[in-house]
Amino acid sequence: MKQCRIKLRLDEVKNFVETASRCDFDIDVSYNRFTVDAKSIVGVLGLDLNRILTVTYDGYDPEFEELMKNFAMAS
Repeated sequence: MKQCRIKLRLDEVKNFVETASRCDFDIDVSYNRFTVDAKSIVGVLGLDLNRILTVTYDGYDPEFEELMKNFAMAS
């Protein structure tokens, strides 16, 4: 399982969800106790985008990995 802490702006959500949707593995986005499917635009938009989000996934896709690098927060 890989985890990455990211920060998303409202205008970045569509690109994030579209890229996640092209992956053939499950991707979850969470903060505190709230967890949603990263492939659901309604789910991601329902999160508080002012918070740092945790993305959890178990797979590899070069395009998704590049996206995670762009949104990653320093740990």
